[in-house]
Amino acid sequence: MTSELERIKILEGKISRIVDYVHKINEENKALKQQLKELKLEKKDFMEQAKKASKLDDSVKKYQEERDAVKDKIEAIINQIDELEI
Repeated sequence: MTSELERIKILEGKISRIVDYVHKINEENKALKQQLKELKLEKKDFMEQAKKASKLDDSVKKYQEERDAVKDKIEAIINQIDELEI
C-alpha cells in the first residue's frame, strides 16, 4: 500500500511541475504577444516615416532640378549681357 501512495505522490509531484511549467509558458506567451504587438506598432511608425522621408527626398530632388534650371537661365542671361560688351 505504501508503494502505491508513494507512486501517487510521485505522480502528484510530476503533475504539479507540469502545471507550473504550463503557467510559465503561458506567461512567456503573453509577454511575447505584447512584444509582437509593440513591434508591429513600431513597424507601422517606421513605414510612415519612410514614406515621409521618400516624399521629402522627392521634393529635394525637384527643388534641386528647379535650382539648376534657374542657374542655367541666369548663366545664359549673363552670357548674353557679356556678348553685348557693356
